[in-house]
Amino acid sequence: MSHEVHRGEHPARSDAPPATVRLSPRLREFLDAPRIVTIGTSGPDGEPHQAVAWYRLEPDDRILLNSRWPRRWPSDLVRDGRCSLAILDDTDQMRWVGLAAVVDERIDDVETARDDICALAVRYSDDDPATLTRFRSQPRVTFLVRIVGAHDHLGDE
Repeated sequence: MSHEVHRGEHPARSDAPPATVRLSPRLREFLDAPRIVTIGTSGPDGEPHQAVAWYRLEPDDRILLNSRWPRRWPSDLVRDGRCSLAILDDTDQMRWVGLAAVVDERIDDVETARDDICALAVRYSDDDPATLTRFRSQPRVTFLVRIVGAHDHLGDE
């Protein structure tokens, strides 16, 4: 794996990527909480794939995702660049947010990606020394995905 930052690569797409969605304060508040995200990607033959992960909403409304390399969903994102995200409210699973996103930036620098997963471990209260040591020994990759579609099932407020 290289030590490069890749911006806006969408090798499977020849058309211009869709516009970024601006998050409402209600969506931002929901996404700021440390919830589990389900990531949906497509394989080379179009076969759907899902995985669960930690995430972080960035100040610029992008979503930071991190994974051990190589796993299926990061490989799918490198190839296609599109994904769907579902984030459920852990106290009421009928409240959730669905997002469509495209890879805006891929960070292959292993040390930076390891810093990202350790920061996520702190966010999700799984920052014991053994966990951080394990993360610091793994090949990691970080994706910053840009939200291009959003819908919520947060109820009428």
